[in-house]
Amino acid sequence: MYAQIVLFDGFDPLDVIAPFEVLAAGSDAVGGELVVELVRAQGPGPVVSGTRGLVLDATSRLDPARPGYVLVPGASGPTVGDPDEGIETIPVLLARFGDTEAVPLIRQALDNPEVTVAAVCGGSLALAMAGLITGRHAVTHVQGMDVLQATGVSAVPARVVDDGDLISAGGVTSGLDLGLHILEREYGPRVAHAVEALFEYERRGTVWRNVGRQPVAV
Repeated sequence: MYAQIVLFDGFDPLDVIAPFEVLAAGSDAVGGELVVELVRAQGPGPVVSGTRGLVLDATSRLDPARPGYVLVPGASGPTVGDPDEGIETIPVLLARFGDTEAVPLIRQALDNPEVTVAAVCGGSLALAMAGLITGRHAVTHVQGMDVLQATGVSAVPARVVDDGDLISAGGVTSGLDLGLHILEREYGPRVAHAVEALFEYERRGTVWRNVGRQPVAV
Protein backbone atom coordinates (compact mmCIF):
# COMPACT_ATOMS: atom_id res chain seq x y z
CA MET A 1 0.00 0.00 0.00
CA TYR A 2 1.18 3.52 -0.82
CA ALA A 3 0.74 6.91 0.79
CA GLN A 4 1.63 9.50 -1.84
CA ILE A 5 1.92 13.04 -0.47
CA VAL A 6 1.57 15.56 -3.28
CA LEU A 7 3.91 18.56 -3.48
CA PHE A 8 3.02 21.68 -5.45
CA ASP A 9 4.46 25.20 -5.57
CA GLY A 10 3.57 27.07 -2.37
CA PHE A 11 2.62 24.00 -0.31
CA ASP A 12 2.49 24.25 3.48
CA PRO A 13 5.47 22.32 4.92
CA LEU A 14 3.68 21.20 8.10
CA ASP A 15 0.76 19.83 6.05
CA VAL A 16 3.33 17.56 4.40
CA ILE A 17 5.74 16.69 7.19
CA ALA A 18 3.14 15.96 9.91
CA PRO A 19 1.36 13.14 8.02
CA PHE A 20 4.67 11.98 6.52
CA GLU A 21 6.19 11.42 9.97
CA VAL A 22 3.05 9.76 11.38
CA LEU A 23 2.62 7.44 8.41
CA ALA A 24 6.32 6.61 8.30
CA ALA A 25 6.20 5.61 11.99
CA GLY A 26 3.07 3.59 11.27
CA SER A 27 4.85 1.87 8.41
CA ASP A 28 7.64 0.88 10.78
CA ALA A 29 5.02 -0.48 13.18
CA VAL A 30 3.60 -2.79 10.50
CA GLY A 31 6.89 -4.01 9.11
CA GLY A 32 7.17 -1.57 6.21
CA GLU A 33 3.92 -2.53 4.50
CA LEU A 34 3.06 1.14 3.90
CA VAL A 35 5.30 2.97 1.41
CA VAL A 36 5.29 6.68 2.23
CA GLU A 37 6.69 9.07 -0.36
CA LEU A 38 6.65 12.66 -1.55
CA VAL A 39 5.43 12.99 -5.13
CA ARG A 40 4.58 15.61 -7.70
CA ALA A 41 2.72 15.52 -10.98
CA GLN A 42 5.86 16.17 -13.04
CA GLY A 43 7.94 13.46 -11.39
CA PRO A 44 10.98 13.64 -9.13
CA GLY A 45 12.45 17.04 -8.35
CA PRO A 46 12.58 19.96 -5.93
CA VAL A 47 9.43 21.87 -4.99
CA VAL A 48 9.42 25.24 -3.23
CA SER A 49 7.02 25.64 -0.31
CA GLY A 50 5.22 28.80 0.66
CA THR A 51 7.22 29.19 3.87
CA ARG A 52 10.52 31.05 3.56
CA GLY A 53 11.46 29.22 0.39
CA LEU A 54 11.82 25.85 2.12
CA VAL A 55 12.37 23.17 -0.53
CA LEU A 56 11.40 19.51 -0.36
CA ASP A 57 12.26 16.93 -3.00
CA ALA A 58 9.64 14.74 -4.62
CA THR A 59 11.05 11.28 -5.22
CA SER A 60 8.38 9.94 -7.57
CA ARG A 61 5.63 10.94 -9.98
CA LEU A 62 2.09 10.94 -8.63
CA ASP A 63 0.56 7.66 -9.76
CA PRO A 64 -3.24 7.38 -9.40
CA ALA A 65 -3.07 3.63 -10.11
CA ARG A 66 -1.15 2.82 -6.94
CA PRO A 67 -3.47 1.43 -4.24
CA GLY A 68 -3.62 3.34 -0.98
CA TYR A 69 -3.79 7.05 -0.29
CA VAL A 70 -3.09 10.29 -2.11
CA LEU A 71 -2.61 13.19 0.34
CA VAL A 72 -2.99 16.81 -0.73
CA PRO A 73 -1.61 19.55 1.55
CA GLY A 74 -2.72 23.14 1.75
CA ALA A 75 -0.66 26.22 0.93
CA SER A 76 1.23 28.67 3.12
CA GLY A 77 1.80 32.36 2.60
CA PRO A 78 0.10 35.69 3.32
CA THR A 79 -3.64 35.65 3.86
CA VAL A 80 -4.16 39.22 2.61
CA GLY A 81 -2.61 41.22 -0.19
CA ASP A 82 -3.18 42.31 -3.77
CA PRO A 83 -2.35 39.62 -6.32
CA ASP A 84 -2.01 42.38 -8.93
CA GLU A 85 0.97 43.62 -6.93
CA GLY A 86 2.59 40.20 -7.04
CA ILE A 87 1.49 39.08 -3.58
CA GLU A 88 0.77 35.36 -3.73
CA THR A 89 -1.81 34.86 -1.01
CA ILE A 90 -2.96 31.45 0.14
CA PRO A 91 -6.22 31.71 -1.88
CA VAL A 92 -4.18 32.50 -5.00
CA LEU A 93 -1.90 29.53 -4.45
CA LEU A 94 -4.83 27.17 -3.82
CA ALA A 95 -6.66 28.41 -6.91
CA ARG A 96 -3.51 28.00 -9.00
CA PHE A 97 -3.40 24.34 -7.98
CA GLY A 98 -6.46 23.84 -10.17
CA ASP A 99 -4.35 24.59 -13.26
CA THR A 100 -1.62 22.08 -12.46
CA GLU A 101 -0.97 18.66 -13.93
CA ALA A 102 -1.91 17.17 -10.55
CA VAL A 103 -5.63 17.76 -11.03
CA PRO A 104 -6.35 15.16 -13.76
CA LEU A 105 -4.19 12.65 -11.87
CA ILE A 106 -6.14 13.22 -8.65
CA ARG A 107 -9.39 12.92 -10.60
CA GLN A 108 -8.18 9.50 -11.73
CA ALA A 109 -7.32 8.65 -8.14
CA LEU A 110 -10.84 9.58 -7.03
CA ASP A 111 -12.22 7.27 -9.71
CA ASN A 112 -9.99 4.42 -8.57
CA PRO A 113 -11.79 2.22 -5.99
CA GLU A 114 -8.41 1.21 -4.54
CA VAL A 115 -7.43 4.80 -3.71
CA THR A 116 -8.57 7.19 -0.98
CA VAL A 117 -7.79 10.87 -1.45
CA ALA A 118 -6.99 12.78 1.73
CA ALA A 119 -6.56 16.50 2.27
CA VAL A 120 -4.83 18.44 5.02
CA CYS A 121 -6.16 21.88 5.99
CA GLY A 122 -6.37 23.99 2.82
CA GLY A 123 -5.83 20.92 0.67
CA SER A 124 -9.57 20.32 0.60
CA LEU A 125 -10.04 23.89 -0.67
CA ALA A 126 -7.53 23.20 -3.44
CA LEU A 127 -9.54 20.13 -4.43
CA ALA A 128 -12.85 21.97 -4.15
CA MET A 129 -11.70 24.96 -6.20
CA ALA A 130 -10.52 22.53 -8.87
CA GLY A 131 -14.03 21.05 -9.01
CA LEU A 132 -12.93 17.64 -7.74
CA ILE A 133 -15.10 17.18 -4.64
CA THR A 134 -18.41 18.89 -5.40
CA GLY A 135 -21.23 17.38 -3.35
CA ARG A 136 -18.89 15.67 -0.90
CA HIS A 137 -18.44 16.21 2.85
CA ALA A 138 -15.18 17.86 3.90
CA VAL A 139 -13.50 20.25 6.30
CA THR A 140 -10.75 22.85 5.89
CA HIS A 141 -9.11 25.59 7.94
CA VAL A 142 -11.72 27.55 9.88
CA GLN A 143 -10.99 30.66 7.80
CA GLY A 144 -11.91 28.83 4.60
CA MET A 145 -15.11 27.05 5.62
CA ASP A 146 -17.39 29.59 3.93
CA VAL A 147 -15.40 29.32 0.71
CA LEU A 148 -15.51 25.53 0.89
CA GLN A 149 -19.29 25.61 1.27
CA ALA A 150 -19.58 28.05 -1.63
CA THR A 151 -17.85 25.60 -3.97
CA GLY A 152 -20.66 23.08 -3.51
CA VAL A 153 -18.99 21.02 -0.80
CA SER A 154 -20.88 20.19 2.39
CA ALA A 155 -18.56 21.79 4.95
CA VAL A 156 -18.48 19.92 8.27
CA PRO A 157 -16.90 21.65 11.31
CA ALA A 158 -14.96 18.62 12.58
CA ARG A 159 -11.26 17.99 13.04
CA VAL A 160 -11.35 15.03 10.64
CA VAL A 161 -14.12 14.19 8.17
CA ASP A 162 -14.19 10.66 6.71
CA ASP A 163 -16.37 10.60 3.59
CA GLY A 164 -15.36 7.17 2.37
CA ASP A 165 -12.79 7.58 -0.39
CA LEU A 166 -12.28 11.21 0.64
CA ILE A 167 -10.83 12.19 4.02
CA SER A 168 -10.10 15.74 5.10
CA ALA A 169 -8.71 17.42 8.19
CA GLY A 170 -9.03 21.04 9.29
CA GLY A 171 -6.26 23.05 10.91
CA VAL A 172 -2.54 23.53 10.29
CA THR A 173 -1.59 20.76 12.74
CA SER A 174 -4.36 18.43 11.59
CA GLY A 175 -1.98 16.38 9.46
CA LEU A 176 -1.10 14.56 12.69
CA ASP A 177 -4.75 13.64 13.27
CA LEU A 178 -5.27 12.69 9.64
CA GLY A 179 -2.25 10.41 9.64
CA LEU A 180 -3.33 8.69 12.84
CA HIS A 181 -6.86 8.20 11.49
CA ILE A 182 -5.46 6.59 8.36
CA LEU A 183 -3.36 4.22 10.47
CA GLU A 184 -6.35 3.24 12.59
CA ARG A 185 -8.56 2.83 9.53
CA GLU A 186 -6.06 0.57 7.75
CA TYR A 187 -4.26 -1.25 10.56
CA GLY A 188 -6.40 -0.86 13.67
CA PRO A 189 -6.29 1.13 16.91
CA ARG A 190 -3.28 -0.60 18.41
CA VAL A 191 -0.99 0.58 15.63
CA ALA A 192 -2.43 4.11 15.78
CA HIS A 193 -2.09 4.14 19.56
CA ALA A 194 1.53 2.99 19.37
CA VAL A 195 2.35 5.96 17.12
CA GLU A 196 0.41 8.31 19.41
CA ALA A 197 2.50 7.09 22.32
CA LEU A 198 5.74 7.46 20.34
CA PHE A 199 4.87 11.04 19.37
CA GLU A 200 3.37 11.87 22.79
CA TYR A 201 0.36 13.30 20.96
CA GLU A 202 -3.35 12.63 21.43
CA ARG A 203 -5.75 13.07 18.57
CA ARG A 204 -8.30 15.86 18.72
CA GLY A 205 -12.03 15.46 18.28
CA THR A 206 -14.30 12.74 16.96
CA VAL A 207 -13.91 11.66 13.35
CA TRP A 208 -17.11 12.70 11.55
CA ARG A 209 -18.77 10.18 9.23
CA ASN A 210 -22.07 10.46 7.42
CA VAL A 211 -23.56 7.49 9.30
CA GLY A 212 -25.63 6.87 12.39
CA ARG A 213 -28.56 8.74 13.92
CA GLN A 214 -29.16 12.39 13.15
CA PRO A 215 -28.83 14.37 16.40
CA VAL A 216 -31.79 16.41 17.64
CA ALA A 217 -31.07 20.13 17.69
CA VAL A 218 -30.78 21.56 21.22
